[in-house]
Amino acid sequence: IQRNEPPLDKGFIPWLGHALEFGKDAAKFLTRMKQKHGDIFTVRVCGGYITVLLDPNSYDTLLDDKVSLDFSRYAQVLMQRIFSLRLPNHNPDTERAWMEQHFQGPSLARLSSTMHLHLQTLLRDEERSCSPADWRQNGLFSLCYSLLFRAGYLTLFGAENSNDVTALATVYKEFRTFDGLLAKLARSTLKQEEKRAAGLSQERLWELLSPAWLSRGKGSESRSWQQSYLSHLQTEGVDTEMQRRAMLLQLWATQGNAGPAAFWLLSFLLTHPEAMRAVRKEIRGLRLQEDGALQRHPLDTLEHRSTPVFDSVLSETLRLTAAALITREVVQDKTLRLASGQAYHLRQGDRVCIFPFLSPQMDPQIHHNPQTFQYDRFLNADGTEKKKFYKGGERLKYYTMPWGAGDNMCVGRHFAVSGIKQFVFMVLSRLDLELCDPTAIVPPVNPSRYGFGMLQPDGDLEVRYRLKTLH
Repeated sequence: IQRNEPPLDKGFIPWLGHALEFGKDAAKFLTRMKQKHGDIFTVRVCGGYITVLLDPNSYDTLLDDKVSLDFSRYAQVLMQRIFSLRLPNHNPDTERAWMEQHFQGPSLARLSSTMHLHLQTLLRDEERSCSPADWRQNGLFSLCYSLLFRAGYLTLFGAENSNDVTALATVYKEFRTFDGLLAKLARSTLKQEEKRAAGLSQERLWELLSPAWLSRGKGSESRSWQQSYLSHLQTEGVDTEMQRRAMLLQLWATQGNAGPAAFWLLSFLLTHPEAMRAVRKEIRGLRLQEDGALQRHPLDTLEHRSTPVFDSVLSETLRLTAAALITREVVQDKTLRLASGQAYHLRQGDRVCIFPFLSPQMDPQIHHNPQTFQYDRFLNADGTEKKKFYKGGERLKYYTMPWGAGDNMCVGRHFAVSGIKQFVFMVLSRLDLELCDPTAIVPPVNPSRYGFGMLQPDGDLEVRYRLKTLH
């Protein structure tokens, strides 16, 4: 170690270092390192060195530096590893500008209302096979993921084959296969037969997601989100094959998180009756405000309604289950100044990352009993949103970071929240939903998913549901 570098922990295995432990359960591993070394340390992983920073008051020094730290190089590595995708002229800034144009303002309103219609249609199909007399049983994770995925897919990709139920089911099934192998793809730890399965899955999804008109080289009449994105790629000079592959990247980026988030939210509500009562009361209040109009057009005006209880439940759900690693490549030597006044030297060629899941989200100095779901954690006593959180007497800018931060904050967050909210309100308004086993608890997290956005459960939560009898 030289020039005041962060504590270095090489691990015992030559070259590999801590790769296996990091990949198996990043949260557990980084918690152990934090206990041993404090808020900043460097670990060896597969011949490279990763510096991890876990002090939220110092995150901005890392997030604001566009000169010494680079976001896109590692993103390109992952694109190639996970999606077999190469975008040589990829410019994250123009991509972001394009996304912002489509996920904000009037475009966002259009997408949200289309999403609402698709959710309604899919839920109606689900209801047709239900009756007030008969309970249906399902795993909550598969119920949430399949409904939200299919509605989101139809909203962004599905204009041409929206009536083809089989095609829709095939895309979902294939996507779940691919999604199950994603963490191993990213870490290049696939066994031979898994490699084959992942390759096949990619090929099928490229085929399924490739609109018929792409090969003909001209767009169809209506301009869907997918078409606008393809024409954006064309202006960037991306060849047809890579355009096809980029569709899978966007399918994962737009549809890989909402289903799991809705699952965690509903499973927390089902296992915390007080929270469920508070949310149901808020929904009833909305219905009364609407003066019967909500019966005719349920939730059309949800976007404009204040739902502080639901918002706190969602924030608390995401605090417990959103776990992305934010990574930068060190492209020139850098001195990192922490909020404490200490300065550390970072070497060119290393990587540096922050893991907001550990701090601020699961930090006991910020959130009392961080492992516990507390539905009103983000509510003040007067029912307004709570925004003041402290660590060591100092007010925090970042007290939860499910969407990332700064220039790399998730562009689609408003679309995602809108879809989750519509889905949860529809399910609770139209179905009687309960646990098959009243004593069941929320399933544990699949630890290999740390680092990749929303966590997923190891197992499922069995629920039963039937159509509500409307009084």
